[in-house]
Amino acid sequence: MRGKAGLVVGLAVGYVLGSRAGRERYEQIKTQWLKVWNLDPVQEQVGKVKDFAKSSAMALPSTLWDSAVKVGKAASTKGTAGQRLDAALKVSKDNADDVGTAAKTSAKAAKDAVEDLIDEATDDTPANGRGGA
Repeated sequence: MRGKAGLVVGLAVGYVLGSRAGRERYEQIKTQWLKVWNLDPVQEQVGKVKDFAKSSAMALPSTLWDSAVKVGKAASTKGTAGQRLDAALKVSKDNADDVGTAAKTSAKAAKDAVEDLIDEATDDTPANGRGGA
């Protein structure tokens, strides 16, 4: 499904940028796009993506702070300077892996939400009120 959505978006952008029909055709395309953008199902998905982005953005600073605190604690443990450095590096690597995993999960969820939005916007089934092709 990702290939279909990417193809549709790519063709639309290519047509708009490469069109020799002039300003009038551009305005027609823009009008149609705004009609699709303002549909209730599309705006519902946009709201979901915005809410997800806000929650993800608010979680990031606390994750980074917690990671910094853990590194600081590891660096202040007892032992030689080399042992403290090794402990801090190990904690840093573990935290980096955790942040990387969380970032991948967030990115996948955002991508899935956008794909759902595109699928709903391009769906021609009778269920959405536009009738079949």
